[in-house]
Amino acid sequence: AAAAAEAATAAAAPIALSVADIERVLGPPRFEPRRDVARRITKPGIALGLAATVFGGETLFVEVEQVAGKGAVQMTGNIKEVMQESVKAALTWIRANVAELGLAKTASEALLNTTDLHIHFPEGATPKDGPSAGVTITTALTSLLTGRLVRNDVAMTGEITLRGLVLPVGGIKEKVVAAHRAGVRTVLLPQANEKDLRELPQKVLDEMQFELVSDVREVIRAALVPADVTEAEAAGSASGDGSEPATDDGRQVPLSHPLPSVPTGVP
Repeated sequence: AAAAAEAATAAAAPIALSVADIERVLGPPRFEPRRDVARRITKPGIALGLAATVFGGETLFVEVEQVAGKGAVQMTGNIKEVMQESVKAALTWIRANVAELGLAKTASEALLNTTDLHIHFPEGATPKDGPSAGVTITTALTSLLTGRLVRNDVAMTGEITLRGLVLPVGGIKEKVVAAHRAGVRTVLLPQANEKDLRELPQKVLDEMQFELVSDVREVIRAALVPADVTEAEAAGSASGDGSEPATDDGRQVPLSHPLPSVPTGVP
């Protein structure tokens, strides 16, 4: 009886696991989240969104490419109906605001008639749906068409309307925690989701910056890097070792770009 009681007590005792214990059992991490984000946002047309799943929050990349064609739009990455509608809304907003974005009339005509767009959501084995990628899709498209890089330290979430309004979305706590876990320190959120910040752990609040937006133009202002930061400079800042590489003219290219100037034509 005494042995049985002792065994029961031992079984009920809490077991403490360290990070090293978990890695020893499950194996090393698949990737280094911060460097993965930086390395993948090194050319126009790539933006980082956020998603909430039944398992928690995840980062969600959006990639856009433009090729010769006849105005077709291809969407891949196992996206469902609501997310496809977000793509359509983003395209319509951009087509209606080409002048405001500083795009020439020829760019508008090309977008409609002489080029095809391919919009891809990586990790195609995972089904994706919901409206919250609207701002990310719009940002990736604007980045590609203007040739402006997206900041590699920014993630975003929010639904858009045809008028460019940014609407609130769910899963803010899970999404922001996922951004923090990935090393992202600035998140663009719908203004109406400000109340959800109260649910975040204090450590996350202390270490992150939040830009509250109500219009997609504000997202574009905050997300695009200065026009004079080239793809090569961005690739250098993503390559590495934590240091800030210098360009040929001696400028430092930080991993975290400052808030950029507004694209031509965007008020």
